[in-house]
Amino acid sequence: MNPLYRAVARAWVAIITASAGWPLALRMAMAAVIGDLGWLAVARRRRIADANLRACFPQMTGTERRRIARQMFRHVARGLLDYGVLWQCDAARLRQFVRVEGAEHLEAAAGAPLILLSPHFVGLDAGGLRLTTERRMATLYAPQSNPVWDEKLRAGRARFNEPVLIAKRGFDLRTALRALRDGLPFYYLPDMDIGGVNSIFVPFFGVPAATLPMVSRLARSTGARVMMAVTEQTSDGYVVHLEAPWPDFPGASVEEDTARMNREIERWVLRMPEQYLWTHRRFKTRPPGAAGIYG
Repeated sequence: MNPLYRAVARAWVAIITASAGWPLALRMAMAAVIGDLGWLAVARRRRIADANLRACFPQMTGTERRRIARQMFRHVARGLLDYGVLWQCDAARLRQFVRVEGAEHLEAAAGAPLILLSPHFVGLDAGGLRLTTERRMATLYAPQSNPVWDEKLRAGRARFNEPVLIAKRGFDLRTALRALRDGLPFYYLPDMDIGGVNSIFVPFFGVPAATLPMVSRLARSTGARVMMAVTEQTSDGYVVHLEAPWPDFPGASVEEDTARMNREIERWVLRMPEQYLWTHRRFKTRPPGAAGIYG
């Protein structure tokens, strides 16, 4: 690996670790600066965010798209700095920093197969770590190309109750099934385009999106209930919103279930569009004959 790349990662880790001792107001101010610099410097991600917003909200003006995307960059930067707290604080401090609303739904499902759907909002790592303070869980993990950053993220996510980390690349279905059948909640990230293999096209804001029908198939195989677990970044920390399990799920077909999942994600995106990670190429895979949206 490029030594400079590794050195930059170590410098970032040092800054993030040190920021845990800063007042939250200072972290937020620094995040605004870092986010604006990222907005200016990382043109490729800026263009992806704009293309996603244009596809999902064709009625939106360019000014409004830029406002949402620029705010998202700031939220992402604050999330990076907040890793310093997440990596180092004890469970009591974490419970103060990341609150849970709807914990009764998690308690009611204790011991039964349960899928917690956590779409790609900026607070998903904070929410996942917070929930592991309550019980042992299984969660998807995306290995990072930078080994310095990968080591810190893995160690941070494994701090409490020895969670089962399932690599997103080469997804091990047997491990996920075993975890669900053993009564471990599965913290699942459902809204990534990983290609056409094993995916189906269902609408996301009216745009055909390659989507893994994994939630439907896991629910059908294990009898798991499915509930939303969306983490919101707030002015004083984070809030994990746990909702009641979906009624009448699974439904008539895998396709219908997967389309329903995307509608549930849409509902939360509309609630806090500035915190959704628009920089991911959600529409990378296109139906046959459809034009690409990323230029």
